[in-house]
Amino acid sequence: MRYPEIFAAIDGITSPEGPFPILEQEIDGVSKRVFGGLPGSLRDYFAFAASHGEKECLIDRERRMSFNDVAQQVARLGAALTDQYGVNKGDRVAIAMRNSPEWCISFMAITSVGAVAVPMNSWWQGDELAYGLQDCGARHIILDAARYQRLAPHIPGSGLVVIGLENEGKTLPPEVDRLESVMSGEGGVALPEVAIDPEDPAMILYTSGSTGRPRGVLSTQRNVLSALGTWLVAGTAAAMAAGTFGQEPEEQPAILLTVPLFHVTGLNSLFLLSLGIGRKIVMMYKWDIDTALELIQAEKITHFNGVPTMSMELMNHPLRDEYDLSSLQEIASGGAARPADQVAKLIERFPGALPSAGYGLTETNAVGCIIGDDDYAARPGSVGHATPPLVELRLTDQNGDEVAQGERGEICLRSPAIVSGYLNQPAATEASFRNGWFHTGDVGYQDEEGFVYIVDRLKEIIIRGGENISCTEVEEAMYAHPDIAEAAVFSLPDERLGEIVGAAVHARPESDISEEQIQSFLSDKVAGFKVPAHIWISAESLPRIASGKIFKKQIRADFIARLDL
Repeated sequence: MRYPEIFAAIDGITSPEGPFPILEQEIDGVSKRVFGGLPGSLRDYFAFAASHGEKECLIDRERRMSFNDVAQQVARLGAALTDQYGVNKGDRVAIAMRNSPEWCISFMAITSVGAVAVPMNSWWQGDELAYGLQDCGARHIILDAARYQRLAPHIPGSGLVVIGLENEGKTLPPEVDRLESVMSGEGGVALPEVAIDPEDPAMILYTSGSTGRPRGVLSTQRNVLSALGTWLVAGTAAAMAAGTFGQEPEEQPAILLTVPLFHVTGLNSLFLLSLGIGRKIVMMYKWDIDTALELIQAEKITHFNGVPTMSMELMNHPLRDEYDLSSLQEIASGGAARPADQVAKLIERFPGALPSAGYGLTETNAVGCIIGDDDYAARPGSVGHATPPLVELRLTDQNGDEVAQGERGEICLRSPAIVSGYLNQPAATEASFRNGWFHTGDVGYQDEEGFVYIVDRLKEIIIRGGENISCTEVEEAMYAHPDIAEAAVFSLPDERLGEIVGAAVHARPESDISEEQIQSFLSDKVAGFKVPAHIWISAESLPRIASGKIFKKQIRADFIARLDL
């Protein structure tokens, strides 16, 4: 990344005369630096996206929808939510589906009528879905047939209004309204009029914290739009620095939607950003490397973004050279740390596609640090600089004081994209959001040029292929088994996924419980990616430190040595 040239371009773009001037604005009694020139709401942003007209927008296998097609479907569903289902401004409406055009249209329609979209993890089981609905207070849910089957036992008596989508050969009972019928019809339909303020809530995403159940992260309209504005400014500046700004590409830019839309990366970085820049979104129902190669070739994908596992599989596929992948211009990574040795290999095997990486969290709307081009090649272990122009970064010690350059400290971020806190969790909010700064729980250091390197985590979080997993949540599920007296959950290294879940269990006397039985027991209680891949069962009590806490660090080290990982 050509930082001097990009920074100079950003200065012009964000000057008082530029398209996105930086303003000082009082929000909730606090003066903050924000972007001017942005749409005032996601509804306005989607209206701008509709100006791309007949350009292709959503591609899902044989289905091809233009920006006009999407806008019409959004208006139709938005009108139905308001007029037929009584959804009002501020109401929470959940989405529980695998990636599909209907997912995208549902999100756009919900936020366009001033309601709050609540995307739910499509891997969640019934208890997890029920928890999320209760926690966020949603009275309406749009879901596909597979998620309906999981949630069905919790629906009677709940008062939940359900709109369902039949897909992948799965059906719904006759009493469930079909999303296809709600969105069908002839002629144009106008969105209901609603006034939406930049500080109104827009969406709630769930992320696993270090304790207990996933936490709801509430973003305002401004939070989401500030993230999109940050990338729009950075992308415009990069094009200006490269001398390509204003040039119409020969082919429409296209991105492969490799990650779930309920993730902040899939939602913000891939889906929502693409709407603004007129980029074609080629959908994947689920990740499959063979399908990905076929789609890159057939749809002339220009931008590839996913967790490091995906670019590794792309790079190492034995038939890679049999596909025409020359359209690729960028191979980006986010959601988990990319192994440093992967960067040089990507540069070698995809000389026409620049590798890049981003660092962000659900709480920051995926905005944090960014690195690419020559800087990434020279510093493959770094996540780059704080993303200009509004992201601020500092590293602090346990007392909250900034550490010296080169010393390790907790990474703290501040920007208008950062949310104000966690839904229904004031203590967790107070602990992580202090004086406008979000304390990430990640430990890092800055080199003499300001490049950031992440070296550790303060919180008990496992990141498996981009999915955050709370050790405490899995332990609580394990303790529900009558034969488990003690349980400790921890990360194990994995070449493909980065980390996987491991566990140690002290079984009750006379128990003959097995690893397979525990995994089967957990499969109905937590999402599949949270089930430990390896479980060590001990007849002895688990080792403890002086305070009486289970000595996870030692257990993990012993387990890794035992498995020769």
